[in-house]
Amino acid sequence: MVKNEKKVNIAILGFGQEGKAIFKYLKKSPQYKNTGISILDKKTNKNYLKNLNRFDIIFRSPGVPYNLSEIQKAIKNGVKFSSSTDLFFQNAKKIGCKIIGITGTKGKGTTSTLLYQILKSAKKDVYLAGNIGKPAIELLPKIKKKSIVILELSSFQLQDLNPPAGGPDIAVILDIFPDHLDAHKNLKEYFEAKSNIAKWQKKSDKIFYFDDSKRSKLIAEKSPAKKISVKNYLKNFNFDLKIPGKHNLKNSVMAATIAKNLGIDKKIILKTIKNFKGVEHRLEFVRQIGNIIFYNDSASTNPYTAAAAIKAFSEPKVLIAGGKDKNLDYSPFAKALKNSNTKLIILFGENKKKIEKAVVKSGIPVKLIKTLKNAVNLAYQKSKNYNLKPKNYILFSPASASFDMFKDYKDRGEKFKKMVRKLK
Repeated sequence: MVKNEKKVNIAILGFGQEGKAIFKYLKKSPQYKNTGISILDKKTNKNYLKNLNRFDIIFRSPGVPYNLSEIQKAIKNGVKFSSSTDLFFQNAKKIGCKIIGITGTKGKGTTSTLLYQILKSAKKDVYLAGNIGKPAIELLPKIKKKSIVILELSSFQLQDLNPPAGGPDIAVILDIFPDHLDAHKNLKEYFEAKSNIAKWQKKSDKIFYFDDSKRSKLIAEKSPAKKISVKNYLKNFNFDLKIPGKHNLKNSVMAATIAKNLGIDKKIILKTIKNFKGVEHRLEFVRQIGNIIFYNDSASTNPYTAAAAIKAFSEPKVLIAGGKDKNLDYSPFAKALKNSNTKLIILFGENKKKIEKAVVKSGIPVKLIKTLKNAVNLAYQKSKNYNLKPKNYILFSPASASFDMFKDYKDRGEKFKKMVRKLK
């Protein structure tokens, strides 16, 4: 008589887009289809973190902070934690496709999307997933051995990447600077989470990094893979971008370097980059009314990225910023405002007074406003009064998270664009 195997208790922690993708995958998987799966989500149960020790495996969604005391206690008690990213790596490695993992504090979306478009133009069987929208696990039924999968990977997704899953065949480290310190314990933990992209690679893999970024280089050094530094941005490639900003040029060169390393024809690379219009909510052109030009940079949830946006335009501008604080230092943002040709700073949101305190020494007038709509209307009115020629920019680069007033940065960006399009 065959003894019954011990029933494995499984839970999905967080039931958003990734949680639902994991549930769908597990239900179809022969390994898990007859297993009971518990859904733990704060929207349906405020005590969702209680008694995690009763589970053998918990699949954590990236929106649930890894360092919560209940999770850490469960890990110490032997509960195994995994994720959509971890499951994808384990199964994709069996298929044998090429995985390109891209991380960094910002620039991941632009670099991933541009590289995807280059490879698509070269007629490659290429897919784009991860933090950029589609959970990677949804790709498993489609991919083959010859497929190339580009994954934009956040620190939260990388935290659950384990040695059995391995690292990406090609890892890409963009600029790294402090972020998400409202969710990560400290900068060290954030940095270690990012480092997971490199730690589990093999010697036969490759890792690309920015030579002028200390943190990018440090992460690359944690990998046993072949290290490829990307530097001399303008010397290696000569192209014009439709999207503004030195940081966008830098990330475009990274995408071009990887594509060239994969054997893509240089003419295809240059043509794709020349036609690249950028990614939505990342220094996205919205509209021009007379000499007033509106840009939506809602994906800028960090003082460093807002600083890069400010530097992208030498022309006169009105800046709209503010939102939910992530326990970050706004001095880099304030530094970028000096000699930036910014005529007015309009602040709204939960952290508007914290930002005001940081930028007060810049000498630029600051207005505190209650809503984004009021901020847009004031920026437009002031810009018309300035009547600056030939161009005058209104830049929405919040330098903050969106969750104080909006569903996410996409929702915030869409609302900004809708308001701008209604202006007369």
